[in-house]
Amino acid sequence: MSPRIRPGKKEDATFLAGVMMLASRGHLRRGVWDLIAGGSENNCLDYLRRLALTEPVSLCHYSSFIVAEHDGHPAAALCGFDPRAGGWQMLADAMQNVQKELGWTDADEKASADRSAPVWTCTFDTLEGAWVVESVATIPEFRRRGLVDSLMGEILDAGRIRGHRVAQLTILIGNVPAQRAYEKAGFRVLDEKRHPAFEAALGAPGFMRMVRDY
Repeated sequence: MSPRIRPGKKEDATFLAGVMMLASRGHLRRGVWDLIAGGSENNCLDYLRRLALTEPVSLCHYSSFIVAEHDGHPAAALCGFDPRAGGWQMLADAMQNVQKELGWTDADEKASADRSAPVWTCTFDTLEGAWVVESVATIPEFRRRGLVDSLMGEILDAGRIRGHRVAQLTILIGNVPAQRAYEKAGFRVLDEKRHPAFEAALGAPGFMRMVRDY
């Protein structure tokens, strides 16, 4: 039976928080969002739940996602966006609003920036005109059911309809299952970035950029 694919909705905020956390962790114990939010896993999930609901509408907002349901339960999700529409800046603004809502002090913001600084040593610019796919994850109990395959087909079609000629995504180096899944969807490794500080903070050498031509 094919999964039901639908747009994300407000009621998905808690589910999508889990998706974003899992996606950032990949095959590791913690990921970028753990560093940004700090504290416990619950702190991270609360931060992301708020981010899924807050404005401005960013790539982490519930409305930016598509969701795959299995037997009526949300089971996997991802988002796709055009960076030329201000995606990264809108995310930064939304994060600032979440941090204000949480009552972060200047010291809290500095601590977050210090924790996450190693991550930015391995980030990539977006290819000209690329459709960017982000926050791809299936919750553990629903894995190996082809849900991400179905979602990927939908999100790539969305990019094609918008006139994009290439899609781009980023994964952690060493996340072999994810790399194989994306290669199955037509992506190829373009390049990678490594840095000792990144590995010390997260446990992976860095990020790998994958692209797919339409």
